[in-house]
Amino acid sequence: MGVPDTQQTRQPLIELQGLAKTYEAGGTLIYALRPTELTVRHGAFLTVMGPSGSGKSTLLNLFGLLMRPTSGVYRLEGRPVSGLNDNDTSTVRCRMIGMVFQSFNLLSHLTIQENVCVPMQYAGLPRAKMHLRAQALLDQLGLAGRYGSRPTQLSGGQCQRVAIARALANDPPVILADEPTGNLDEKTGQEVLEIFQELHRAGKTIIMVTHNPIYRKYATQSVTIHDGRMKES
Repeated sequence: MGVPDTQQTRQPLIELQGLAKTYEAGGTLIYALRPTELTVRHGAFLTVMGPSGSGKSTLLNLFGLLMRPTSGVYRLEGRPVSGLNDNDTSTVRCRMIGMVFQSFNLLSHLTIQENVCVPMQYAGLPRAKMHLRAQALLDQLGLAGRYGSRPTQLSGGQCQRVAIARALANDPPVILADEPTGNLDEKTGQEVLEIFQELHRAGKTIIMVTHNPIYRKYATQSVTIHDGRMKES
């Protein structure tokens, strides 16, 4: 009998059970996300696809604990997290989840090193350790020596590299990416995608919302959302 595959036999990283998000508008109930079942294991590369307004961003925001579901259960490493209070939610998000956005969401008044340090400040790391960690991540992502630059002094591709470094700052197991190549030209977008592939090979779990069907070939798991309904594809 062979040795069990640890990635397959260990507890799932993410489990959604009947997770749904609804809004009421003019007396009408609107399903941003209909009751959804999904399991994501450690080390997966999940792509989330679908037309604009289909519910992709809602799903990503629920994954990132940026909004609460109307119903259902979200388990992260076996722990129900969708009903936590604000302080506990922030703690879990800080420790477990890194986020990369299409528009980078960098703070323009901070240097790129200071931007990368922001999540570590929330985690309570000592100042010297934060700076060393930020520099190491920027070096790793091709921005050595640019620590004092501000986002306005960088290209779009460089800004996205800073955003990825920030997402990695607390070494979370999950990286969520919302159209991370959407504001980049094709060549730069491919370079950013290769960074995500490297992170996946290093053991990170990647969940990426994308309109680009080409990216599905890099995924180990793929779902499509239409009108709030999710199906594995």
